[in-house]
Amino acid sequence: MALTNIATLLTDIKRTLKKISSPGGIELLSYKRNRGIAILKRDDMTLELREFGYQEQQFVIPASRLTKELKTMIKREFPRSRKVRLVKLAAPKDLERVRQKI
Repeated sequence: MALTNIATLLTDIKRTLKKISSPGGIELLSYKRNRGIAILKRDDMTLELREFGYQEQQFVIPASRLTKELKTMIKREFPRSRKVRLVKLAAPKDLERVRQKI
């Protein structure tokens, strides 16, 4: 788990997604870990986005639309944040774990 600057977040996400195999993904969390966005890799061309916090939604998108969707989600979920927690996930079941809240 690493705190990542929000200005470089999109490039960090793209770089990390290239290295992750298909059942895994990335989870972006606020500092207090009470809001976040999960990006799960189904295959090389499709991704599943899950948003929890201010809005609860889940949908599947092609990899080409990732940047556009993430920009709107990041503005909604982390409006005043300067740093975001970036967590690598090995499998989708890792999202169901209990998070420690600060």
